[in-house]
Amino acid sequence: MPTSANYKALQSHYDVVLIGGGIMSATLGTMLHELDPNLKIVIFERLGRFARESSAAWNNAGTGHSAFCELNYTPENEEGSIDISKAESIAEQFEISKQFWSYLLSKKYIDRPKDFINSCPHMSLVFGKEDVEFLRKRHEKMIQSELFKGMEFTTNHDKLRQWIPLIMAKRKDNEVLAATKMDLGTDVNFGTLTRKMGRFLAEDSQTDVYLYHDVKDIDPLSDGKWSVKVKDRMHYKLSDVTADFVFIGAGGYALPLLESSDIPESEGYGGFPVSGQWLVTHNPELIAKHQAKVYTKAGVDAPPMSVPHLDLRIIDGEKALLFGPFAGFSTKFLKEGSYLDLPESVNQKNIKSLFGAWWHNLPLTKYLVQQVAMTKVQRMQHLREFVKDAKAEDWELKIAGQRVQIIKKSEEEGGKLEFGTEVVVNKSGTIASLLGASPGASTAAFAMLQVLEKCFPEKVQNEWKEKLTEMIPTYGQKLADNPELIKNIRKYSKEILELDN
Repeated sequence: MPTSANYKALQSHYDVVLIGGGIMSATLGTMLHELDPNLKIVIFERLGRFARESSAAWNNAGTGHSAFCELNYTPENEEGSIDISKAESIAEQFEISKQFWSYLLSKKYIDRPKDFINSCPHMSLVFGKEDVEFLRKRHEKMIQSELFKGMEFTTNHDKLRQWIPLIMAKRKDNEVLAATKMDLGTDVNFGTLTRKMGRFLAEDSQTDVYLYHDVKDIDPLSDGKWSVKVKDRMHYKLSDVTADFVFIGAGGYALPLLESSDIPESEGYGGFPVSGQWLVTHNPELIAKHQAKVYTKAGVDAPPMSVPHLDLRIIDGEKALLFGPFAGFSTKFLKEGSYLDLPESVNQKNIKSLFGAWWHNLPLTKYLVQQVAMTKVQRMQHLREFVKDAKAEDWELKIAGQRVQIIKKSEEEGGKLEFGTEVVVNKSGTIASLLGASPGASTAAFAMLQVLEKCFPEKVQNEWKEKLTEMIPTYGQKLADNPELIKNIRKYSKEILELDN
């Protein structure tokens, strides 16, 4: 990875400017390099290393989101049926990511897959008759889809003790609970993966990488190009570069940078920052008793990103258990941002959206206040709903990353709080930005394919199509309708990624 001492000279014009050194920019930069090695690409990252913010290992749960265990992706309709369409979509998107990572490994652009991805069963766990019945119906519906074949369901305590001995310890035999288990689940270290791609771009491609460089403003030029103002944080120097295409993959800072571009598509967007905290243990005896990621249902008025889960993590070869997340609130848009980020983001174009979203989400505000005020004793009480005999001395509090949830204009409510990810592109396709959070990093390859399709449609349909199919063998095909394709592509990625299941 380059340092400030050996940077290439900053050019005055680039074909592509990528803002942010996270999983999104690294993915898009790698894709563009493969599609056209002659493109002049530059990445600006404000910190001294790739993946220091949202993509960092401890700043997210590391779940390879495949919709195996996340109950909010399978809502129950008013008539009582389970809708799995979103779950199927997310499962397919993660398969795209696995294919892209497999391609990078096969080309030897990155190495040692176990550094960043490992098999880890994904489980859903529910308590009480009503939720057990919901999980049963969900399981019955999901196994009808080839994407979720192999998912197991049980209410049997003996079976549950085999699956999750740490959680089942000290539980009464008459307690009503149920779980599903999908062995195809994974734990992903997105920080390590991002740095592997970043190292390839910096050292083995023609991409220019500038660390400690902060993009301050983006302005349109009369010829359709963009002027990007960049601050060298090491030498306190401002520079201007022009670009044909700009991608804003700056995490929480994507919103203010998008607004600075003044494109009509950015109007009305606002951001609601939410931070997180985990309880973490490195106790090997506890870890040995919990070898899965176990998600349950979110509490009343809790946002989807706050669904309680107890997870196995594998980071830099070391195993740990993580429980949470506990929500927090900060006016920063990044973990290493400024407390002025939120107030400075408010303007005449989005104030109606912000107020509308706040007014219609008062229970969420109350929830966040309660979460912020929690003591470790109270957090341990929540953990003991999962692990009955959890001891405070085994668990430490770790601060997670900062997320900025999207607030969009809404005719009915003024503003609406969104909990997904969204690609915003201008009419001419010369600037794009990724906003939002979960499922985020897991679906980075799919999200960046959307950017390519929206911003370079003619190239995608013609000269880039063959290469895209080489990178993503199932590109343009729907997996849910093709059982044989699912089987073959999972076998392909399993072998290259060295997965156990």
